[in-house]
Amino acid sequence: MINKKINELVTAMTLEEKAALCTGDSPWTTTAVERLGIPRLIMSDGPHGVRRVKDLYQIASESFPATCFPTAACLASSWDKDLIHEVGVAIGEECNTLDVGVVLGPGNNMKRSPLCGRNFEYFSEDPYLSGELSSSIINGIQSQGVGTSLKHFAANNQEFQRFTMSSDLDERTFHEIYLPAFEKAVKEAKPWTVMCSYNRINGTFASESYPLLTEILKKDWGFEGLVVSDWGAVRDRVAGLKAGMDLEMPGPKDRRVQSVIDAVQSGDLSEEALNESVRRILTIAFKSAQTPKGKAFDKDVHHALARKAAGEGTVLLKNNGILPLQHPKNIAIIGRSAKEPHFQGGGSSYINVTQKDIPFDEIQKLVPNAQLSYAEGYTSGLETQPSLIDEAVSVAKTSEVTIIFVALPSIIESEGYDRSNLDLTPQQVSLIQAVTTVQPNTIVILNNSSAIDMRAWLDGTAAVLESYMMGQAGGGAIADILFGKVNPSGKLAETFPQRLEDTPAYFNFPGDNGHVRYGEGIFIGYRYYDSKQIPVQFPFGYGLSYTSFAYSNLGVSTKTIIDKDGLEVSVDITNTGNLAGKEIVQLYVHDKESKLVRPLKELKGFVKVSLQPSETKTVTMPLDFRSFAYYHPSYKQWIAEDGDFEILIGASATDIRLKETVTVKSSMQLPSLLNRDSTLKEWLEDSRGHQVIAPVAENMAKQMGAALGADEGQEGIGMDMMTFLMDLPLLSIFHFQDKMLQRSPEEEVDSLLNQVR
Repeated sequence: MINKKINELVTAMTLEEKAALCTGDSPWTTTAVERLGIPRLIMSDGPHGVRRVKDLYQIASESFPATCFPTAACLASSWDKDLIHEVGVAIGEECNTLDVGVVLGPGNNMKRSPLCGRNFEYFSEDPYLSGELSSSIINGIQSQGVGTSLKHFAANNQEFQRFTMSSDLDERTFHEIYLPAFEKAVKEAKPWTVMCSYNRINGTFASESYPLLTEILKKDWGFEGLVVSDWGAVRDRVAGLKAGMDLEMPGPKDRRVQSVIDAVQSGDLSEEALNESVRRILTIAFKSAQTPKGKAFDKDVHHALARKAAGEGTVLLKNNGILPLQHPKNIAIIGRSAKEPHFQGGGSSYINVTQKDIPFDEIQKLVPNAQLSYAEGYTSGLETQPSLIDEAVSVAKTSEVTIIFVALPSIIESEGYDRSNLDLTPQQVSLIQAVTTVQPNTIVILNNSSAIDMRAWLDGTAAVLESYMMGQAGGGAIADILFGKVNPSGKLAETFPQRLEDTPAYFNFPGDNGHVRYGEGIFIGYRYYDSKQIPVQFPFGYGLSYTSFAYSNLGVSTKTIIDKDGLEVSVDITNTGNLAGKEIVQLYVHDKESKLVRPLKELKGFVKVSLQPSETKTVTMPLDFRSFAYYHPSYKQWIAEDGDFEILIGASATDIRLKETVTVKSSMQLPSLLNRDSTLKEWLEDSRGHQVIAPVAENMAKQMGAALGADEGQEGIGMDMMTFLMDLPLLSIFHFQDKMLQRSPEEEVDSLLNQVR
């Protein structure tokens, strides 16, 4: 019924109305057509809360109060799909209160480098994890009749020159690393909109890429919603419509509208292409209009959820046994962010909060009888003030325990610019060093967007908590963990390297001369550190608890599978400690042998399980075809090869507890890739080519040896002829034997190729 109505409206609309609909009427709304009853669609920044501006005709006016939930970096560290879905539901409720039809999020780009200024908005360095978590929050938000805008599509992994930079990457890297998280979210959660990114991809603006927006997104993945531009990303409106970029934001842009009208009238743009974008926009606008708006949300309930989410996403990186704190009477609280918490990133996602937890106050509430002393420690900028460090040392000396809150200032990390290094400020480093020298019972709380270098001060600390940008209730969540009300269960969704120089993109970030080369290919994050055997500070998937867990009884539903059938993996997890806690069980897959190079292992499953002391639970994780497959650029599809695969169960990427081997049988009937340039080795590895060439390969080696002067029983030129021949094109081998052939070498190879096709 809705499709019939949409088609009738498209027929009834004038060309001018259709052109206007495809460009925003304001910075935050689409164009309404009152004579036809077409409503406007209101969009709002996200993704970890609703930044609904009061004046829709101003791009950055004051916004209504809303809950600032933990940013994606913190949420991802929870590895808790159900919790993230719950956060999504709450965001959807607030959208309805604030008359928002589509919230712009989640961000689903890969953390290619820890320097990216927008990493706080992104989930992970791993596409599988990011895809699972983004799907959860999308499903949560959209369960409330509110749309999402999955962003930034695609390969937008830095802020430096993000409006123009060309992300240059090969086809396999694009399909294996930078598309799968989007693909999973599109197919499983069906976001109402997808936002294309600013950047170029291999020289073409994402907003003008027909292969990206139409062939991959709409045709291959079956995306039925609308594609919206990032705000200001469109260069050529007509080229964008041809590519499948339906809605340009922000508006109004009268000249853009006229360019579309002119293009249709001149025949440069088909009206059917315009109609397709109009249909998609109308569908979402009417879908949004069906949801009742205005019902108030419960601020206290949402604040409590934000506190829970922040606690679940906080990662305990180090603990010498000092945590949880056992009712100390004299506590030194050091650090400006203890009283002025740094809990969200700068830029378009900045939320006008409903309330705010102050860490110092929340700690005092939990231990009302303890004496708390405070020292500022550092300023809000990059200034060095030794007097602040002297004051902090004086306070720390007289305490039983010292808690230092450290937050990177917004001048270092934010939307719009990247970090230049992995360091805290010089003042903050000196502060930690000075305090830990006089007080060994020092706990450091970190608020930042991504990995930092801790080598200069980590050894002197008693404990370290990574809380990321933890949302408006993060202060309370930190207090809960410090005093044992919450057992930390977060694990890193990214690798913390020892040095910036160790990072995969070190030589290719952020690029220059308008191009950033993705030279590390598929080897980002733990995939790189594994393969290079580079020690890291804290590995992907790492996080401590106040209790301990044992892994046992790894089982697989079958030891031999057909790739498309998949299998189920089960494992028992036991809480071997004295406190209730949660463990994140991670499943990695290792391909023992493949024709193209692959990472040593890849995450393909995870479960977060809650356990009482001495309790055991069995967790199960399914593996499907894609769990064993990789993208083959020559076939232009995902393939799974025959062979043995290891199933690895771990507590982190470097803490593998259990292993099992399964054998995969490929169900794919792939065409032969052999051609005139194929080597003898490639012929022998091809199933059909092997049948053709194997019977004559040994004789070819003898003939080749003779051609190079090696008679039988002689050393010749001192090489093993068969090994030498393996990497020679078959055509070249025939050229060396030209006098012995009845046909030309080219005809000989073509004849063999005809037998394998």
